[in-house]
Amino acid sequence: MRKTARIPVILALTVLAAVPAPSGAQDKAPALTLTLEDCIEMALRQNPFHLANLEKEVQAGALRQEAASRFLPTVNVQGNSTLAEKLFVLEFPSLIPGEPPTKIEVDFTRDYQTTLNFSLPLFTGGAITSGYRQANYGLKASRESIRRSEQETVYNVKQAFYGYLLAREFFEAARESLDLAGQHYRNVANLYEVGMASKFDLLRSEVQVANLKPQVIKARNSLDLAELGLKTLLGIDLDTSLAIRGSLTFQPLETELQKSVDEALAERPELRELDFQRRMAGETLKVARSAYWPTLAVGGAVNWWADSLNLRRNTWQNFYAVNLVLSLPVLNIMETRARVAKSKSVIRELEWTRKGLAETVKSEVRQAILNYGQARESLESQAKNVEQAREAVRIAELNYNEGLATSLDVSTARVSLSQARTNHSQALYDCVMSQAQLEKAIGRGRPGNRLN
Repeated sequence: MRKTARIPVILALTVLAAVPAPSGAQDKAPALTLTLEDCIEMALRQNPFHLANLEKEVQAGALRQEAASRFLPTVNVQGNSTLAEKLFVLEFPSLIPGEPPTKIEVDFTRDYQTTLNFSLPLFTGGAITSGYRQANYGLKASRESIRRSEQETVYNVKQAFYGYLLAREFFEAARESLDLAGQHYRNVANLYEVGMASKFDLLRSEVQVANLKPQVIKARNSLDLAELGLKTLLGIDLDTSLAIRGSLTFQPLETELQKSVDEALAERPELRELDFQRRMAGETLKVARSAYWPTLAVGGAVNWWADSLNLRRNTWQNFYAVNLVLSLPVLNIMETRARVAKSKSVIRELEWTRKGLAETVKSEVRQAILNYGQARESLESQAKNVEQAREAVRIAELNYNEGLATSLDVSTARVSLSQARTNHSQALYDCVMSQAQLEKAIGRGRPGNRLN
């Protein structure tokens, strides 16, 4: 009988027990359980970058309200109280020769005065109307910007969520490889004790267990980093414990290239935002041209003044004036021409940008469809590899016990199983992310939309 191995079998069990389990498998109940839909809703409520984009609509709405106020008359009241004054002195020559002139102090002001001013534009060359339309298009453009932010947030959440699931799959695959290596070590140790395995096979199995442990630790660290990134994206405290519910599953979708391209050109928020910016620039051009026209407004003021601050009758005197104000531009033609030329240049810039972006969108949709098709083909090629590799490991173990296979054959089968699991998980991740990329390229953000 051979001498028992220096490293006891229990060492392998100790190595396996030392590797921490993923967060979803810990005995301690997690504080927060989330699905993909939960993560998306939470990110849209709490992600600070998306919340910052939401403020753009508030600002644009305030600008539109400010533009609408220009249609209304402006009214303000001003009150004055005279604290000190120097009276006007009139000097009259004396009617008696040799006598000094007579001086009389005259107070042309009142100590208390209240003025009500008002002004109402009648004709501004279309500047007020164009200004309101410009602000209204700005509000619509801000809403498209928010929709773009929502789509980007949804895509980022999917990427982080599926990235966490992929990291978890890699971690479980690494743990399975370590577990299989430990089982093989125990099997070889038992055979070594009865003289049916060599010391070389025993040492090789021990080394394999030791070499797999760093891979499990690295996979565990990648899982923790993926969880940290997801928490940051969701805007929750980094110390919060998470239990992610979900798996890398894929449901095939049929896509039609031309229909997808047409939908993207109609629905992409970047294109719609540029369309509204183009309209804004058109209204800016109208505002610039309005400077060629005269402006007409009606205004006036009502004044009340008195020498004492009381409400008694006949204390306050009043007067008013209503004016029709006509303003004609005379020497501002060069300035107006410069503003018109600038506005036209902005319009041309936006048109070229829109054209270039449309071509980019078409390219993105085509690329997303190609990636989607490639990911599906890769997944189909990996569909049966995992089960076949797992069966190969089982057969290799049986053959080794019967003396029909070497320890190297068993090790090779285990490596193939680990690679098959990794490839299958990666193919699933590529499929779900290529689908998410396609939805984003077409202009869809929320899950549940069907692609036709």
